[in-house]
Amino acid sequence: MKRQSLIIDCDPGVDDAVALMLAFGAEELDLLAVTTVGGNVPVEKTARNARMLRQIAGRPDVPVFMGAARPLARTLGTATDFHGPEGTGDLTPFEPDLPCADGHAADAIVDLVMSRPAKSVAVAVLGPMTNLALAIRKEPALAGRLGPVAVMGGARSEGGNITASAEFNIWADPEAAAEVLATGAEVVLFGLDATHQVRATEERIAAVEAIGTAMADTAASMLRFSQRVERTIVGWDASPLHDPCPVAWLLKPELFALKPCRVQVETGSDLTRGHTAVEFREAVAGEPLKHRWAVSADADGVFALIREKVS
Repeated sequence: MKRQSLIIDCDPGVDDAVALMLAFGAEELDLLAVTTVGGNVPVEKTARNARMLRQIAGRPDVPVFMGAARPLARTLGTATDFHGPEGTGDLTPFEPDLPCADGHAADAIVDLVMSRPAKSVAVAVLGPMTNLALAIRKEPALAGRLGPVAVMGGARSEGGNITASAEFNIWADPEAAAEVLATGAEVVLFGLDATHQVRATEERIAAVEAIGTAMADTAASMLRFSQRVERTIVGWDASPLHDPCPVAWLLKPELFALKPCRVQVETGSDLTRGHTAVEFREAVAGEPLKHRWAVSADADGVFALIREKVS
């Protein structure tokens, strides 16, 4: 089996937790590191949460690096209403046995990618893109050496989930997203247009609960929390499952349909901060379409993959 080398950059976060359980259980992935950023909750909590989830999954071999505490040019905005004050939903936080690895997440990304063959290391960015932007600032050659950068972020036809037009991860650090998208990196975006198709229905949650492993119990707990929050705040019966989508694509690309595009991010307007302008027409873009945008997702396939890997 040829394993995909992967760095997961995240801000756990209940849906990040499900994504991490999916990745921790996937033998097809050579998980080089988990890097964390301030986003859904402050970075000290995202780093702790990643280490908690690593311990639950029994993966002490995967180092966790703490990264940026705040966006490149803004104050930190969190999403505790949707993830709980600790970012762990109904899971009671605990101090993990193992600490964070030494060094900053951005330095770890540079070191791990630059020390391996070009295009061999993928990065799944499940939170604000601050760490990756800092890494590219530190080593501009990084952008051309990265394998696919699978990003959970952005919105087009679905509209936003933090403002009328912006998705939270891009809104949280629009300058970082704009910088990364302006490089030559191969960026594939899984925005709300696709992730809103992957819904945690009662039947799908119950199927994860029935597995009975520690990883499955943790994933199911996160799904239950999201279901309750979505019903209370948004009024949806089945919550969308965002962050597992980039990891699922790396494992089974056939679960998603992608379209070439150019994506630009609004950084100047307070009203439309973090808006993703997704252009599918090369003639209008005036340049080759170097990004890809997920337009559809096989929700049953994504949940089947989650069940397989947390078993």
